Amino acid sequence: MTHETQANSAGPGDGLVRVGAIVFIIGAVATLVTVAPLFLGTEPFPPVAYAVCMLMGVGFLIAGAGVLRSIAAQRRQARSSA
Repeated sequence: MTHETQANSAGPGDGLVRVGAIVFIIGAVATLVTVAPLFLGTEPFPPVAYAVCMLMGVGFLIAGAGVLRSIAAQRRQARSSA
C-alpha cells in the first residue's frame, strides 16, 4: 500500500488547526503580557486582560477539533477504499 502526499491540498481539518494555532499564539502573548507586571513590580492589568489569556485554551481546543476532523475524514476514506 503506497501513501502519496499532496503538497497543496488542504485536508478537512487543516483550517481549524491553523485558526487554533493563531488563537493559541494570541493567548500566549496575552499571558506573557499579563504576567510581566509581576516581575516588573508595576500595577497589574484589569481582569479583562486575564480573560484574553483564556484564548490559549480555546485555541488548543480549536486545533484539537481540527485534528479530530482530519482523523475522521481519513477513517472514512480508508473505509470507502477497503
